[in-house]
Amino acid sequence: MSIRPYDPASDADTLWELKRAFETGLGSGTGGEQKAATYAAKLTDDYREGYLEWVERCIEHDERSVQVAVADDGDGTSDDPSPDPVGYVFLLPDTHAYIWDAAVLNEIYVREQYRGTGIADELMTAAVEAAREQDLPLERLVLDVDRENERAQAFYERHGFDHWGEMVARDL
Repeated sequence: MSIRPYDPASDADTLWELKRAFETGLGSGTGGEQKAATYAAKLTDDYREGYLEWVERCIEHDERSVQVAVADDGDGTSDDPSPDPVGYVFLLPDTHAYIWDAAVLNEIYVREQYRGTGIADELMTAAVEAAREQDLPLERLVLDVDRENERAQAFYERHGFDHWGEMVARDL
């Protein structure tokens, strides 16, 4: 397995596929049917285009804003010079640091069949290393996680995250 910066020329379709799985997993795994329907409904062609454009703007500032995990053939080498990513991590560039006065881990996702293999750990390590190099008001990495997502909560706790305030939301 290897971690590398996202390449829009070769990875855009796969990143979108992973992003869709991330979003639909959030909707179905941490709420009722209404939440699942809401998350699925937003994943339109326009949303895809806007999301991928935003990713490109972020990586223009810092190529490590979006990093992908690529599964190797088992012996540490890859038969395919550019195999499809099986997971990704999205760390907002430090130009967004004033949102939380800290580094922001926007998304981390690994395909279900690769969970438990250490790929998520490698992606988190890559994100933390990139965050440490950012110019930040606070030396802190923040994220939001649904309180119903016990697996994600355990993962973040294992990586040294603890509660720091609580995000609340309301409908518009």
